[in-house]
Amino acid sequence: MDRAREHTTHTEPREHPEPIEAEEHPESGRSTTDGTALELLVHGVGGTTPERMLDDPRTVRITGDDTAAVFRRIDDADAEKRPADHRGEPVPEAYVWCNLTSGNGSRALWLLLLPFMVVNLAHWMRPTTRNRRRTVRLYGLLVRLAGLTLTVLLVAAACEVALDLTAWQCAGARACAQAHTWLGFLSPAGTDDGWWSQPGRRLALAALVPTALTGLLWYLSHRTWSEYESQRPMDRDDARPDDEKAPRIATDVEDTARVALGRPGFWYGRRLVARLRAAHVAAGFLTVAAAVGTSAAGHDRRAGGPAVLELLGWLLNAALVLLAVVVVWVVCRRGRSERRLDKELDEHLVRSLPACSIALLVLAMVYAGWSRPGWRSAGRLPGDMAFGGITLVQGLLVIALGVVAHTLYRSRPDPRTAMYGLAGPAVAMLACALGGVMSAGVAQRVADWLGGTDDALPGPPVLLTWQASVIPPLLLIFLGLLGWLARRTWVLRRAETAAVEREYDLTEERPNEERPNEEQESQDAGRTRRIARTRAMAALTDRAPRIIGITSTVTLLLGAGALTGALTTRETPAKATHDSYDFVAGAAQTAQTLGSWLIGVGFLLFVTWGRRAYKDASARRTIGVLWDVGTFWPRAAHPFAPPCYAERAVPDLTWRMATWTRTTGGRLVISGHSQGSVLAAAAAWQLTPSVRKRVALLTYGSPLERLYGRWFPAHFGPEPLASLHREVDCWRNLYRLTDPIGGPVHLTGGCAPQVDAEPFQDPLAYGRTGAHPLPAPILGHSDYQADPAFAHERQQLLARIGPELPGPRTS
Repeated sequence: MDRAREHTTHTEPREHPEPIEAEEHPESGRSTTDGTALELLVHGVGGTTPERMLDDPRTVRITGDDTAAVFRRIDDADAEKRPADHRGEPVPEAYVWCNLTSGNGSRALWLLLLPFMVVNLAHWMRPTTRNRRRTVRLYGLLVRLAGLTLTVLLVAAACEVALDLTAWQCAGARACAQAHTWLGFLSPAGTDDGWWSQPGRRLALAALVPTALTGLLWYLSHRTWSEYESQRPMDRDDARPDDEKAPRIATDVEDTARVALGRPGFWYGRRLVARLRAAHVAAGFLTVAAAVGTSAAGHDRRAGGPAVLELLGWLLNAALVLLAVVVVWVVCRRGRSERRLDKELDEHLVRSLPACSIALLVLAMVYAGWSRPGWRSAGRLPGDMAFGGITLVQGLLVIALGVVAHTLYRSRPDPRTAMYGLAGPAVAMLACALGGVMSAGVAQRVADWLGGTDDALPGPPVLLTWQASVIPPLLLIFLGLLGWLARRTWVLRRAETAAVEREYDLTEERPNEERPNEEQESQDAGRTRRIARTRAMAALTDRAPRIIGITSTVTLLLGAGALTGALTTRETPAKATHDSYDFVAGAAQTAQTLGSWLIGVGFLLFVTWGRRAYKDASARRTIGVLWDVGTFWPRAAHPFAPPCYAERAVPDLTWRMATWTRTTGGRLVISGHSQGSVLAAAAAWQLTPSVRKRVALLTYGSPLERLYGRWFPAHFGPEPLASLHREVDCWRNLYRLTDPIGGPVHLTGGCAPQVDAEPFQDPLAYGRTGAHPLPAPILGHSDYQADPAFAHERQQLLARIGPELPGPRTS
C-alpha cells in the first residue's frame, strides 16, 4: 500500500489526549460539529488495502505506522474543519491491520508453533459460569501445565534427534559414522578414541542444538512481545473527566465489570507473559541439562567410578529436581490480572530463573564432558521413557481439564456452547496430539535417514514409533468424517434447493409479462444447485464441534493404546506383532511405515502451505480464519505461541474512538467485517460507558456468535453480547445464508431495535434482469457493501444515533 504521504491532524491520538475546546451555541450548549459523523472501517481475514476499503485510489495515512494505521481519502483529511460538507454522509476512515498477521514468507515458520497456539486457545474456551473463581483458576492452571508439557516435549524431541540418534547412536556406531562422514570426528572408531569420541563429550556438543532452539524461542517470544503486544491500552484515568460528568447507570457498571473483555488489563498481560516466558525457557534448558547430565550420572553410579563424580551426579540431579519444582510453582502461582494493567514485572524472577537454568546446563555439560575412558555408547540413550511420562501426564491433565470444564458448564448450561463445554479439553487434547505427532515424525524420519534401510541403529524410543503408527488409522477415521460431511452436504443441498426455489419464486413458471419489476427470470437447475450447494456448505461450519469432538476422543484413545503398547511390549509395532496373524502383522508393519512417511510429507506440505498462505491472498483466506482466531487471543497459557495481534489492534481502535469522540463530540460508527467485527466489539468493550454510548456498531459477515460465542462462551456468550448491546448506542448485524463464517448474533432487542437484520439475498438476482443484465455472482462472505441493502442499513443506523450529542468537554 502507498504510504508515501502521511497527514497528521488534531485527531491523532496522543499519549495523554486533552479535549479541544469547540465553539458552542450559547442557547443549546451543543457543539457546532453536531452533524459530523465518522465511519471507522475495520477489515477482516486476509486483509485488504485502504484504497479498496475507501473506494478511492487517493488515500492518506492519518495516524499509525507501517504495521497498522488509519487512512482516509485525501479529500476527507480535514473533514473535522468542514462539518457542513459532511452532514449527509459519514466520513469514512479505514483501519488497516493486515500487516499484523501477514508479511514475508518466513512467517510461515510460525506454523511450527501450532501446538502452542492451539493449547493457548484452550485457555479461552472455558464455559461461562458465575461465582466459581476457584474452579476457573483450576481450569487455567491445568491448561498452563499442559502448555508447559508441550515445551518440554518439543525440547525433548530436539534432544532425541541431536543427542540420542545423532551423537549417541550414529556417532557411536562404526557403520553409521562411516556412512555420514560429517560425524567422523565424533566416532571412536574413526578417530582412534579421539578427544570428542567419548560419549559424554559427544552429548555435550550435541546439546548445543536443543539449547539453540530454546534460545531461539526465548528470543522470538521477547521480540514479538515488543513489536505486537507492548502497546498499553488506554488508561481509564485518561477519560476520567468524561466519566465524572456523564450519567451512569448501575447496571452498565456491573455489566462492564462482569465482561472480561471490558476489563482494563485484558489486552495487556505483560506480567503473566514474562513469568511464563521465564518458566518455559528454564524448562527448556533444564530438559537439555537432564538429557546430558543424567546419562553421565547414571554411568557413574553403575561403574563404581570416582566417588567425587558420583557425588556430583547426585548433586546435579537434586538441583535439576529443585529447579523443576520452582518452574512448576511459577507456572501454578499466578494467572492473568485483568482488572488492572500489569505495569510492573517480577524482574528478579524473570531474570534469575533462566539464568539459574543456564548455569545448571553449563555445569551439566562440563560434568558430562569429564573424562570417562571406559564409557561406551550402546543401544538407546538412557531415559527414553521420558516421552512416556510426558504422554501420561498430558493425558491425565486433559482428563482433569474435562472434569473441570464439565463442572463449570453444569453451573450455567447453555445449549449453544460447543461440545457442551468440553471444547477446551478437546482442543487441548489436539494440541498434545500435534506435539506428539510432530515429535514422533521428526525423530522417525531422522532415524530412517541416519540408519538407512539396514536397521543399523536402535532408532527412536519405542513410544515415538507407536505414536507415528497411529497416524494411518486416525487418517482413516478422518476420511470417514469427511464422507459424513459430504453426505450431510448432499442432504442439506436437497433441502436448500426447495428453499431457493421459494425465495426466488421458481416453484411455478409464469409468463414474463406477469413478473414484477420487469424481471426476466427462468428456472435454471444448475444455478439452483449452485446456490443450494453454497448454502449447504456454509451450514457445515456449525458441524465443526462434532468433528472436533470425535477427532479428539479418537486421538485420546489411540494415544492411550500407543502408550500401553509401548510399555507392555517395549518393541515397535512391527516387532511386537511379528509372531501374530499375518493380517495383524502386515497391518502393523504398514501402519508403522506409512505413519513415518505421512508425517514427513505432511510436515513439508504444512510449511509449504503456510508459506503460500502468507504470499497468496486466496490461499490465506482458506486458513486465515482459523489462524486469525488462534492469534486473536493473548498468550495466557503459552508464551511461545504466535503473537497476539489484538493486543495491538484493540488499543489502536480504542484510542481512536475515544479521542475522536472527545475532541469532536460527533457521531461514530465502527463498521467491522468478519474478524474486524470481533476487533470492533472488543474495542467497544474497552471504552468507558460515556464514550460507549456515543458509538454505534455495524457488523457484517461476523463470527461473533457463530464461532466466538459458541467456542468461547465465557467471553462472547449470550450474556457478554447482550451487555454490549445494552451499552453501545445501537448495533446492527448483517449476514447471508451463503456465508460460511458470518451469521446472526441471536440477540433480541428488548427496549432497543433488533440487532440482526433479515439475511441478505445472495445472489442479488437469480437470472438476468434489467438491473442485472449479467449473471450476479454468489458473494458468500465477501463484498457486503455491493448489496444495496447495506447502504440502507448503514443509513438507518446513523439515523438511530441522531445528531443531538453532547459537544466535546472543555475541562
